Amino acid sequence: MNLEEVGYLKSTKRWLSPDDLADEYGFSKSTQSKMRMQSSNSTIPFSKVGGKYIRYSRASIDKWLEEHQVRG
Repeated sequence: MNLEEVGYLKSTKRWLSPDDLADEYGFSKSTQSKMRMQSSNSTIPFSKVGGKYIRYSRASIDKWLEEHQVRG
């Protein structure tokens, strides 16, 4: 991890709520719900806390986005 990445991680929250993900990455809450229910390798990574609260790891979301790039 380089210094730029360390600065990026220090200035941002590690765990995102569905509202945070919508604001920062542009995935609507309804799209997030659909992406969590998919049963394939394109399922968005998430954690469920207390059986109720959905949280997304910023690092996992960034990695997931990189793995699902469409290259032309």
